[in-house]
Amino acid sequence: MKVVVLRLGHRIFRDKRLTTHICLIARALGANSVVFTGEEDNSVIESVEDIVKRWGGPFEVKYEKNWRAFLKKNSDLELIHLTMYGLPYQDCISEIIKSKKDKLIIVGSEKVPSEVYHYAKYNLAVTNQPHSEAAALAIFLHELFEGKELDKKFNDSELKVIPNKCGKTIIKSK
Repeated sequence: MKVVVLRLGHRIFRDKRLTTHICLIARALGANSVVFTGEEDNSVIESVEDIVKRWGGPFEVKYEKNWRAFLKKNSDLELIHLTMYGLPYQDCISEIIKSKKDKLIIVGSEKVPSEVYHYAKYNLAVTNQPHSEAAALAIFLHELFEGKELDKKFNDSELKVIPNKCGKTIIKSK
């Protein structure tokens, strides 16, 4: 199953770090790519591409100017919108897992246009309390992949962490 994350409404001044974190979470927890909209920001793309180069992939990040056109172009994907206003994800996750359809997961930045709620097959909340979209994405991906993403191996990495009880060990493979 392919999983794409759509980050809506990126703002360079306000969201640079958080959008980068959305990309890092998506990559580490099993998504194939992140597409972000809003303001074009090559520094996000360069940062994530550097992580992929050093820590392995595959993973892709790209900018899309028109999110509506992107949704139409990807209408074959199962659209899941993570929002604190949605239904509890735990009530729908087993149905989503059973569907082998590729997924498009939307996380907002600025206020999400109401039409996104109508496009989505699922409007889901990790909690109905204010929280971070990064936390919601991490929890949702972990549940979607049923914890198996934690054992994911990345190809062509230059760096690798050797787990330690205490301390840090990083090996360079290239």
